[in-house]
Amino acid sequence: MKKILIVEDEAPLLKALEEELGEGEEFKVLTAKDGKEGIDLALKERPHLILLDLLMPTMDGIAMLKQLRKDSWGKDVKVIILTNLQDREKVAEAVENRVYDYLVKSNWQLGDVRKRVQAELRDIQE
Repeated sequence: MKKILIVEDEAPLLKALEEELGEGEEFKVLTAKDGKEGIDLALKERPHLILLDLLMPTMDGIAMLKQLRKDSWGKDVKVIILTNLQDREKVAEAVENRVYDYLVKSNWQLGDVRKRVQAELRDIQE
C-alpha cells in the first residue's frame, strides 16, 4: 500500500482529503497540521507522495519543502502543492524545490486530487 502524507492546517479540508484518498485499500494516508509536524512525520514514515499546503502555522510549506530537500531520502520524494495562493514568487520558489504539481484549491475537486495522486504514483514500486 502506497503512503501519502497530507500536510494541511485547515481541518475540514484535511479531513475531506483524508477520506477521499483513504477510501478503499489503495493508499495509507498520514496527516499533519503544520510544516513542523509534517517534516517530522515525512522523515519518519517516508511516504511515496506528499500533498503540501503553503500557508500554515509553525512552519510554512516552503520552509518544510526546503528542509525536506536537504535530506537524502527527501530530496526525491514527490510533492504536490495544494494552496489558495496564486503568487508567482511562491510558485517559482516551489518549482525551484522540485514540486511535481501546484494545484490552486479553488480550481479543483477532491476527485481531481485523487486522479492526480494516482497518476503520480502509478510507476512507483512499493
